[in-house]
Amino acid sequence: MNGGFEYRETIGREATGRTVVAWLAMRHRHSSEPVWLARIAAGEVRVDGALAGARDALRAGQALSWRRPPWQEPAVPAGFAVLFRDEHLLAVAKPRGLPSLPNGGFLEHTLLHAVRLRHPEATPMHRLGRFTSGLLLFARTGEARRAVSAQWRAGLVEKEYRALVVGVPSEPRFTVDVPIGRVTHPRLGSVHAAVAAAGKPALSHVELVSARGDRALVAVRIPTGRPHQIRIHLAAAGHPLVGDPLYVTGGVPGDAPGLPGDGGYYLHAHRLGLAHPSSGARLRLECALPPALRG
Repeated sequence: MNGGFEYRETIGREATGRTVVAWLAMRHRHSSEPVWLARIAAGEVRVDGALAGARDALRAGQALSWRRPPWQEPAVPAGFAVLFRDEHLLAVAKPRGLPSLPNGGFLEHTLLHAVRLRHPEATPMHRLGRFTSGLLLFARTGEARRAVSAQWRAGLVEKEYRALVVGVPSEPRFTVDVPIGRVTHPRLGSVHAAVAAAGKPALSHVELVSARGDRALVAVRIPTGRPHQIRIHLAAAGHPLVGDPLYVTGGVPGDAPGLPGDGGYYLHAHRLGLAHPSSGARLRLECALPPALRG
């Protein structure tokens, strides 16, 4: 059992006038309204520090909190490997199946929790999907975090991934620039996906590494970093990741889509290049490829 967790938010205009139970059921779709009613009755929900009433109307600026009791988290791969460490940065190898950050049913069974047991000062500079393996970078000082963040915003961080896709691309190299935005999802309300308009710009450069019958191994470089970008862009190009439970050809959820955190696909953060936040020297980091993505 973990130690439980308190979720907090400040009420905005979208929630103003809604009842506590209606807002919680709409915002956190993993639980139904009857479940939220039981939690409120158990004293787990507070508004401005006082026990909440299920039918109380919310006002902008109020502090809403849910104290989730301790729970048993799903089993995950334990441990990580250190790829690089100095007084400014820490780079680790995340195993496939281990969540990067707390989310959903995961709190302590995450890479962030494991890293901070040894390095409590570490701040993740990006994230990888639960079933994406490979290199993840942490900053160990505020100065390093600000310097790396500036490089990330300016598109100066080189990121290369390997993926196993359906079908063999007809060209050895191609670029995908489909915008990424929100579309509807039957269980989550919405997820990121390829959209023709109103999405945020995204760019992926794809190179064929090898063909494997009706599958292919590709390398992908991403100057941008939208959520699930590689999965979306490869699917949009007609080559979804083998075993992806969410994104189908076109870069959108299928007819009966899974969740973003479901497994089945193979994607690996292989290389990362950036200027060292202290010396300015070019730093090139690499995480060895898993057997399924070698070739």
